[in-house]
Amino acid sequence: MKVSDHLLKRVETNKKRIGELLLQYTSLTQDQLDEALNIQKEENLLLGEILLSKNFIHPHDITKVICHQIDIPYLTELKVDEIDPNLVMDISINYSKHHEVLPILESEYSITLAMSDPFNTNAINDIAGIFKKEVNVVVTTPLKLQDAINRVYEKANRNLVDSIEDEFEENLDLDGPIDILDASADEAPVIRFVNSIIFRAVKEKASDIHIEPYEKEVVYRFRINRVMTEILRQPKKTHAAVSSRIKVMAKLDIAEKRLPQDGRIKIKIAGKDIDIRLSTVPVQNGERIVMRVLEKTNTVLELESLGFRGKVLQGLKDLSTRKNGVLYVTGPTGHGKTTTLFAVLDRMNTPDRMIITVEDPVEYELGGISQIQVNPKINLTFAMALRSILRQNPDVVMVGETRDAETAEMAINASLTGHFVLSTLHTNDAPSATTRLIDMGVQPFLISSSLVGVLAQRLVRKLCQNCREETELSLHEMQMLDIEEVPNEAQVYKPKGCEKCNHTGYDGMTVVAELLMVTDTVRQLILQKADSSTIKKAAVKEGMTTLSMDAIDKIFNGITSVEEILRAIISDAEEE
Repeated sequence: MKVSDHLLKRVETNKKRIGELLLQYTSLTQDQLDEALNIQKEENLLLGEILLSKNFIHPHDITKVICHQIDIPYLTELKVDEIDPNLVMDISINYSKHHEVLPILESEYSITLAMSDPFNTNAINDIAGIFKKEVNVVVTTPLKLQDAINRVYEKANRNLVDSIEDEFEENLDLDGPIDILDASADEAPVIRFVNSIIFRAVKEKASDIHIEPYEKEVVYRFRINRVMTEILRQPKKTHAAVSSRIKVMAKLDIAEKRLPQDGRIKIKIAGKDIDIRLSTVPVQNGERIVMRVLEKTNTVLELESLGFRGKVLQGLKDLSTRKNGVLYVTGPTGHGKTTTLFAVLDRMNTPDRMIITVEDPVEYELGGISQIQVNPKINLTFAMALRSILRQNPDVVMVGETRDAETAEMAINASLTGHFVLSTLHTNDAPSATTRLIDMGVQPFLISSSLVGVLAQRLVRKLCQNCREETELSLHEMQMLDIEEVPNEAQVYKPKGCEKCNHTGYDGMTVVAELLMVTDTVRQLILQKADSSTIKKAAVKEGMTTLSMDAIDKIFNGITSVEEILRAIISDAEEE
């Protein structure tokens, strides 16, 4: 939080009184205050600026003491459960977050606002105009306020979804034909119902929306943090209208219900561009619909923030300085391979490098990088695009996915002619990538001479830092993890669940990875067509950190839990 000048000047108006309040209501000590006053005499700066620059107080401490000075109530906690979500129906969440203002109590003549800055008169006047009532102000920290805003608006959205569902069932005449194209939002509850489902998915950060028709009902499920969660059930008779509406949004044939269809929906939610990839397949009781939700953003995460650590992180940094070669990222669908590739590309994106990508679809838009989206309808495939862009002589090429031998051979040949190529493969671990390429028909000598590294990764859920509980590993868990003892400095935690993490015990995702660096030893094994287990043993002997080793490291550092690793990593290893 940046402290505004008018608050700092208000602190300056009464140094003695403000100093006493800071000592009373914050962690400031007398020695720190005296030091700040001495600096002020020498440098003629505002007292508040000095205290902040020396980290003697937090930015909001100034607001707190001013509230005590002018008798504005200051709340250390907001009782969110007691706030009526209907109070925010006429205020957008963007406005509420931008101005850090939230209505928390309404009476016959007044409305009480929780704010972080009690002198934001514009917001106070706006709210007074909306409610046509006198405004009373209470103050709390920006962190508490933002959390309350999220929770109140989430509750308001859930209430809206419930009311639309009720209206959807009551008012939609499913016995006769429905012209959804001609229906407005006011006239067709199905439109608002579908919009509310998509809005809720975006708000809850779901990666997929699954609509599954069964004999008597339709089940709606979200995939959140790689885990499927059921959100609601609807009568079977509603499915035809929902299916038609979604197809209309994707410009698909609403009359065709016997064949699978694929499409794309582009929408805006709260000013954010959302790209939805749609897939429909006919099943016994109707059409099963899956919508993959992609929030288009210009923000590319750094390798460190994705969860890369130690040897893997250093290896990726070293590879990002290469002038030629091929780097593959492997793993199942939806485990962040493209995000990792762009984190590497972001490190390589300098003015002296020309970078071109071929993707399906373009998920991140980066300045300084030319991006091509494949279009099978006009035969613009990965291989065709790659063949064309090599004529433009780029320094770095990123191919979204290596699906066939033609694409693989062209990528490898590009690296042999002085380009650095990044791409993805679908294999269970890093050493399996070489055998996969050989199975595609690529010659071993081409692979060994061009491949510089293979990164295998999985996404696992991170423990909620707010509610995790310390625990100890049981003998059974140690056997499953294949470890003999727990290091003395290790801290192992288990999930508990709180309101912050929606009672799941987990908050966000992190990556578990292994990086196979193609050394001379590995190169010789590739030429000999060695199997993946032989390559893996040789790489581990040379210091490679495996998926299981990285997973155990994240358990011992309190980042994730044993249960999550056994679910997402160890089970995969047993299947291989």
